[in-house]
Amino acid sequence: MTLRLTERDEQALAALAAADGVSKQEATIRAIHEVAERRGHQARVADASARVRTRYADVIERLGQ
Repeated sequence: MTLRLTERDEQALAALAAADGVSKQEATIRAIHEVAERRGHQARVADASARVRTRYADVIERLGQ
């Protein structure tokens, strides 16, 4: 796989790698994992919130009065 970066992106990646003391490849992999985890977390929170709102809709309604 080839990753094509702009000069600005290359500099940002190099700075991330240097800050973490890892290679640019490792910094890229970490960034991918971090974003994937964050999106998964957001989906799980949204799911849980929807379940709670459904389950406690009557209580939420009364609190709003």
